[in-house]
Amino acid sequence: MAAEAVPIALTIAGSDPSGGAGIQADLKTFSAFGIYGATIITALTAQNTHGVSGVFPISLEFIAAQFHSVVSDLEVSSIKTGMLGDAATVETVARLLAEVPRVPVVVDPVMVATSGDVLLRADAIEAVRSALIPRAQLITPNIPEASRLLDCPEAETEDEMRTQAEALMKLGCGAVLVKGGHGAGADAVDVFFDGREHQAFRRPRVETNNTHGTGCTLSAAIAAGLAAGKPLPEAVEAGKLFVWRALDAGADMRIGSGHGPVDHNFALRKA
Repeated sequence: MAAEAVPIALTIAGSDPSGGAGIQADLKTFSAFGIYGATIITALTAQNTHGVSGVFPISLEFIAAQFHSVVSDLEVSSIKTGMLGDAATVETVARLLAEVPRVPVVVDPVMVATSGDVLLRADAIEAVRSALIPRAQLITPNIPEASRLLDCPEAETEDEMRTQAEALMKLGCGAVLVKGGHGAGADAVDVFFDGREHQAFRRPRVETNNTHGTGCTLSAAIAAGLAAGKPLPEAVEAGKLFVWRALDAGADMRIGSGHGPVDHNFALRKA
């Protein structure tokens, strides 16, 4: 019997010991989509549902060692990046990604945690713009992150989100998804732009305090779709739906006493 090929997605991000975001959220998401997950850890954090109390960066040499160990052995079908922390790490990861030019990359430009803790140094934003974004098939900034990347006021309307998506495309990525979770209105609207046309993904807002790790989960879900061979717009739509269902299923979960995680396991329970 011939060996079965299993789609593999790789996440390059920080570790969240409370399990709601970062590497841990990515692996849960990959598993929910039936994708095998591999990891490269860029930083260890001490955090919980209330916030981040410490960050221990992984050396650049060891980040590269992890990467080469994985890609020399596993046939990676997609990659996502999350927390990178500083300019040197961003530039190192960008150089490593250049070694696998055919693998689609989803860049989640993680800058601030749900708790408000800063996860990307200010001097690293230019490295994200110039080194990392041009390697991405898709970037997934939320409204505040788009504002910081463009050095402009935050978008307040859907039209302004579309304008900022167009401006972000000029940084060299393949497509942009500006996430509207920080916006106002009954619906959370994410604006997708691929250089040709805009598409809005709408879902009713879920009233919940459990929003820890939503950005990580969305970018991981999109990377899972790409690993499975879905076209990018289809992977984005499936990712948006997954996050909405995880928010809805986890709205009343009691994990921690702060901003709890979404329910990644809803799909497994249904299965």
